[in-house]
Amino acid sequence: MNLTQRQIDYCMECGLCTGSCPISRELSRFSPRQMIKQAVLDPDVGLERGREIWACLSCGACSERCPAEIDFPEFISAHRQEARKAGNLPQESHHGILQAVAGLQTHDLKQQRTQWAQDAGVFGDIGDYFYFVGCLPFFDVTFRYMNQSPLESARSTLSLLNRMGIEPVISDHERCCGHDALWCGDQATFRKLAELNLEVISASGAKTVLFGCPEGYVTFKKYYPQYVGELPFEVLHLTEFLARELPNTSLSFQVNTEETITYHDPCRLGRLAGIYEAPRQLLASLPNTQLVEMERNRQNALCCGTSAWMECSTYSRAIQVERMQEAVQTGAQTLITACPKCQVHFTCARSNTPLLIEVSDLYTYLGQQLKE
Repeated sequence: MNLTQRQIDYCMECGLCTGSCPISRELSRFSPRQMIKQAVLDPDVGLERGREIWACLSCGACSERCPAEIDFPEFISAHRQEARKAGNLPQESHHGILQAVAGLQTHDLKQQRTQWAQDAGVFGDIGDYFYFVGCLPFFDVTFRYMNQSPLESARSTLSLLNRMGIEPVISDHERCCGHDALWCGDQATFRKLAELNLEVISASGAKTVLFGCPEGYVTFKKYYPQYVGELPFEVLHLTEFLARELPNTSLSFQVNTEETITYHDPCRLGRLAGIYEAPRQLLASLPNTQLVEMERNRQNALCCGTSAWMECSTYSRAIQVERMQEAVQTGAQTLITACPKCQVHFTCARSNTPLLIEVSDLYTYLGQQLKE
């Protein structure tokens, strides 16, 4: 990534990014501005050899406020590719199991990705809509010890789509979208996963691909065209699709006891993709449910504290607890998010605190409220 002289000049005199960065508040030596300064003024010192390059959450909070319009996540991504070449690798979370699973999916292998869907709804091999499930089947196994089933999100999504008259394609041959490989500097793995996914989706004849996961959505929407060319299908996030299509159906929500909820904006869906209102429209349509915003929301929302299953640390936990406390302060009984990773991180953080608030997936929550 090349910075203009104007951007460099602005950057060296500023510091707004560091003040906006959740990592900088917990890790005093971390500074986006200092990293740019090092890369520009002292390229031989070795930004690619330091650990700070992996500490960045790539949440985009700094870029959202940057007067020089520097895309810091893109800056970090480019330098991580160089760091990997230099042998500087991230500290992988959960013993690296999810990185290993993504790597295995670059090969010709037999998967049972659709087994969960057999009793959850109706789907096919060919059709206009392709539901990209992403890594939820692998998350379901990995995080079972937390008494959490990320696949509930997929089951709820399939049920919702079926009740809207849609029988989507769900494929055993789908692969990881490659988001984590890309943000860990592993371009080769990312490109291979992208090519395999395009083959599978093209063979299905799908005109529209729906994503529940913000990371899968932004990866297809923004990065696949950059690496593998223009996509021959429409890419939609489920919140966009449901907010647009649900009002045109006969479906309605139950009138339950009153509940106060709050919504967490995932970084990929919010700052990186610009989708803020669609999830709120869906939640606002629930009878007897009051949506209360956290102090930091939309463009200013605080990250969930961990990115790409790496560098999960004490400062990650501090950020997660800070966000959970902000949710509790709204008076909400339930914190809702549209990102499976955010749900995992908040559930994990809550388990070690006295904070009394439920953490729910958006699609599961909507599915529970639908009238039979």
